[in-house]
Amino acid sequence: MRVPVTTSQQQQNNDSLKPNISVPAAAAIPAGNNHHLSLCSYEPTSVLDLRSPVSSSDLKPPPASSDLTSTTLPQPHHGWGDGDGHHHALQSLDWDSIMKDLDLHDDVSAPAPLNPPESTHFVSNSSDFAALSDVYGSCHQSLAHVPTSNYGSLELGGEVCNNWGFAFDFLEELIQVADCVDSGELQPAQVILARLNHRLRSPAGKPLHRAGFFFKEALQSLLVSGSNCSPPQLSTWPDIVQTIKAYKAFSGISPISMFSHFTANQALLETLDDSPLVHIVDFDIGLGGQYASLMREVAERARGSHAPALRVTAVVAEEYAVETRLIRENLAQFAHDLNLRFSIDFVLNRAFDMLSFRAVKFVDGESLAVHLSPGTIFRLGSAGHVARFLGDLRRLSPKVVVFGDSEPWWGLCGSTGGGSGSFRRSFVSCLEHYSTVFESLDAAAGCGGAGSGGGDWPRKIETYLMQPRINSAVEAAASASKRGAVPPGREVFQAAGMRAVQLSQFADYQAECLLGKVQVRGFHVAKRQAELVLCWHDRALVATSAWRF
Repeated sequence: MRVPVTTSQQQQNNDSLKPNISVPAAAAIPAGNNHHLSLCSYEPTSVLDLRSPVSSSDLKPPPASSDLTSTTLPQPHHGWGDGDGHHHALQSLDWDSIMKDLDLHDDVSAPAPLNPPESTHFVSNSSDFAALSDVYGSCHQSLAHVPTSNYGSLELGGEVCNNWGFAFDFLEELIQVADCVDSGELQPAQVILARLNHRLRSPAGKPLHRAGFFFKEALQSLLVSGSNCSPPQLSTWPDIVQTIKAYKAFSGISPISMFSHFTANQALLETLDDSPLVHIVDFDIGLGGQYASLMREVAERARGSHAPALRVTAVVAEEYAVETRLIRENLAQFAHDLNLRFSIDFVLNRAFDMLSFRAVKFVDGESLAVHLSPGTIFRLGSAGHVARFLGDLRRLSPKVVVFGDSEPWWGLCGSTGGGSGSFRRSFVSCLEHYSTVFESLDAAAGCGGAGSGGGDWPRKIETYLMQPRINSAVEAAASASKRGAVPPGREVFQAAGMRAVQLSQFADYQAECLLGKVQVRGFHVAKRQAELVLCWHDRALVATSAWRF
């Protein structure tokens, strides 16, 4: 999935961009086993072009990212400055204690921190969640630009490339199933999937094999749900425990989640400066970890003055009830510890679908920000529904709309205009994207695929974090092929009369500092118009942009 971006060149002006703040250096934590990423046996990342080998990478896992926190409410101040207390923000969130308090007994230990080779100069990594100051503390470390790999471009014309060999010919059968979904021939699709069940028995092997397994499972789920509309099930405690652990591990070995959180938070901080009451309507709260960093930053910048009151309204799925309890309680406690005025409300998707923004409580005088993701737009289903949603949003006059694009394949699958989209094209683009994500995860955790280097944690990350995203993406692609494709986020926002807000140089600099701590060759930050993009070689992983009406 080649991305037309211009790589950010920040090394020459880093000194001029450094904030005039005093922050502690990141504390060195004892590390675990040594891992050195050597050149693996070649496996293509692109689904339809397998020509370019992956370059070798020396690695060091990043500082672990923000975690769940809690809620209460303080008093307001101007200037969002840095302090030296950030490192307490997320370290105070003890997931093991949380699970013990909830009588959640789990015998899976947290991933041991990885230790880089002795010949490198990498800073050791903590397995706990890191705060913003852990990134700022090593801002002098910058990631040198690495030339992008020559990945092949996506082409769908004609037959699948013949140079895959037997090891990858399952891809042709997956694409045949996608063709069957496009044409409505479900019985042949079931026959092919039955064959694939013997070929792809488990998520093992190379990134493309593992991605193929999860997409095979997503296709099976799609065909079953198409004939049997059963209500979604509430998350179980064991699944929540594993998801939390996987999230913590993912934040500790890959920069993807931290990049998303920090760039979104920076856009919010810069836009909402000087606001005494801030209200964020979040359509993709996840586990709420991003608000740990945000609240700590707000509290530190208001030191000696009144901090703004912070309200969050999260729009969540009906089956998310158990997670909302954890998010509410932990964010409340964390905000109380910071002496920060904070409140959080949850609105169910069903209520929002009926009432739109009338389901959300607004307060006079507050500064409104909105956080959107591709999932928000996928749920709306059609270009007409998206237009009505943005029309309702315009009437609220938000100061900023932050868009976290975690599904960049969406803009590369030819779904423009209001016509019907191709499920095959969307499916292939999505499969290619997640194969790239899996490859980057292998590089960050150690060469050799999930199950090596970082133990079982890459596989757990793929199962508990990536598989639900893959299922949702495949379902959204199938829905778009039937109801009409929705254009990518940028086109949707521009059609609604919104304009992109250029992210600051400091946001760019901060992202470079994050990669400076990660020290995995292959990750780099690039700019695509007004977006800040985290790439694995020349393929986008996630992107952040800010918009205004």
